[in-house]
Amino acid sequence: MINLSSAAINEIRRLKSKQPSNILFRLRVKSGGCADWFYDLGFDTTVQATDQIVEFNDIRLVIDPESLNYINGLSLDYAEDLMGGGFRFHNPQAISRCSCGNSFSIG
Repeated sequence: MINLSSAAINEIRRLKSKQPSNILFRLRVKSGGCADWFYDLGFDTTVQATDQIVEFNDIRLVIDPESLNYINGLSLDYAEDLMGGGFRFHNPQAISRCSCGNSFSIG
């Protein structure tokens, strides 16, 4: 399924604290980017009947079934470096990814 590091959970909590209490965290894969597909993170208030909900303590991660096909086994981390902070995606299904790490290809 999907794994979130403690750093990713803490960053999502921080971002979520600035949102309405009923907000959900959504992870999608969309067509485009430098390498065919890219990750899209955001907040949402709507859950579709076909969405998968994964709970990590108090974080509810919502994933649509089409995206789940591309991210099964994904590990989501958060790190800060000299260029700032950002989420890091480690996808075992990706055969290549662009230098920014947010876009990938699947064979």
